[in-house]
Amino acid sequence: METIEIAKKDEIVMKLVHYFVTEENYVPIIVNGVKNEVWLENSEGPYKIIRINSNYIHNNEQLNYDIFKTKNVMKQIRSKTLSLKMNSLNILLDVRKDVKLSDQKNVSVVKISSEKDLNNKLLNNLFPEMKDKILKVKDDKIDFLFSVSHDINEKTTKENKVYEDTFKPKKVRLTYILMAISIIAYVLSVFGRISESVDLNTMFGLHRSYVLGKGQWYRLITAGFLHVDVLHLFFNMYSLNILGSQLEQFLGKRKLAIIYFLSAVMASMFSITLNNTWSIGASGAIFGLFGSIIYFGYHYRLYFGQALRNQLIPVLFMNLLLGFMIPNIDVAAHLGGLFAGVLLTMAVGIDGKTKKRDHINGIVCYLLLVIFLLYLLLK
Repeated sequence: METIEIAKKDEIVMKLVHYFVTEENYVPIIVNGVKNEVWLENSEGPYKIIRINSNYIHNNEQLNYDIFKTKNVMKQIRSKTLSLKMNSLNILLDVRKDVKLSDQKNVSVVKISSEKDLNNKLLNNLFPEMKDKILKVKDDKIDFLFSVSHDINEKTTKENKVYEDTFKPKKVRLTYILMAISIIAYVLSVFGRISESVDLNTMFGLHRSYVLGKGQWYRLITAGFLHVDVLHLFFNMYSLNILGSQLEQFLGKRKLAIIYFLSAVMASMFSITLNNTWSIGASGAIFGLFGSIIYFGYHYRLYFGQALRNQLIPVLFMNLLLGFMIPNIDVAAHLGGLFAGVLLTMAVGIDGKTKKRDHINGIVCYLLLVIFLLYLLLK
């Protein structure tokens, strides 16, 4: 029977990739222009980047150049993933004995030329389960190759399923319902003003004296469905249609409803805490959607990094800046909605991305902010 021989370096590479992908949740990334290297990324890991290099390092000058090249690639990845800081574990498999290894800023260097080298102080501290969980090679090399490919494929299949479920097209309903309520409310308010029978903006708009003085807390939400004029309505509905329909498909109707309504509440609380004037409009809740989609995009920054950097974030800052420059814009509501959108998306979670501690942190931070604002309002 024909046997399969695997080079020692290739065997170690497969073991390391198998461990980091299946046990430490790293994912392979494509780096153009490199040979005999494997690059892995995990933004939550002790090292955001792990590089496994099987090229031969024959002197210290080549080692320094290798680290220089690593830093350049890290810089590109950091820009693409919007990471403020990035560190790398540089695993070298073929290094001449007299080459002196040394760490540099944000780049740790480890030599692994055999399984014995896995008993490394740095690796043991950061990845204590590596020695026990790294795949063992038996006499049957075919079985080893099958285990590596099967386990990695199973892991990536699960992640791909989450990705497909998140981004597959879905019917948008809640966003259109929210838009319809705002449009109907505006039409009714116009008829009310024409007939001089009722003023919906006064009945349901936001003002500190009505909320605190008369206990009409429902205004924290109802004010978000009222608008001053057609232009006010049009720009808010345009933004709601774009942001809401995207988030409804990414997160689902239930999560969108939580984010939208509780962002509106937080926006209104910011408004009556910092202002003592009338305020109406959906922009506070819409800024919550801004915060939500930026938080979502950050977790999928390998796909949305360029859109976040070049489109969403500049548009967000432009809208905030306009709020400070143009009179009669409720900047406090915009900021409150923005903060709430981020915290609420953290609380409801992104499938396959959000950890349990993020859920808890999002809920706790939102509630603490509500309690703090209530304290300021009621003291």
